[in-house]
Amino acid sequence: MTEPRISVAEMEKKHVVRYGDCNGSDLAYLDQRLPGHEREIVNVIGMNVTENMDDPALAPKLGSAFGFSLVYNKALPGKGKGAGPDFHTHPTEEVFIPMKGIWEVVIPVRGQWEIYWLEGETERAIALHPLDVVSVPTGIYRGFRCVSGEDDALMLAIVGGPDAGHVGWHPGVIERARATGLEVDDAGNLKPLD
Repeated sequence: MTEPRISVAEMEKKHVVRYGDCNGSDLAYLDQRLPGHEREIVNVIGMNVTENMDDPALAPKLGSAFGFSLVYNKALPGKGKGAGPDFHTHPTEEVFIPMKGIWEVVIPVRGQWEIYWLEGETERAIALHPLDVVSVPTGIYRGFRCVSGEDDALMLAIVGGPDAGHVGWHPGVIERARATGLEVDDAGNLKPLD
């Protein structure tokens, strides 16, 4: 059996994406125009659940993978508090890991995130600090938000399964998004209201 080989140049060109090059889109999802849910979405590996397939800024930075996708959710400057998706579901598991900045592991003061979900009609939440990990079960309406700090913050999301399906929005999110001029068609794509 021949041992696979890869040069540094090839590794850098085909298999590495630098965080400084991770620019994405501010309109990948239905809720991104809603106050408190403004954020930048960067598909790093694979095409995450995306409702705006025509946006070239959402092309995965490192191509595709089988069985998962990895996406950065960036709190936009000045929009740090609250930046994150509103109540939604996926047909697959979703894992969240707050990332920025690593120094906060020692002193968790800036960029703290919170995962929230619905238990029936009651909202529940737990705080997450950098490098904490939470896995949200399928079928649970969930969201996350940056709850402290005004600096930019970063949440890594991993969606499992070879087909992440479409986002299932809570009816209240759909209603509020329509007021911004957006809705999602039956195929799960963003479209402006006529």
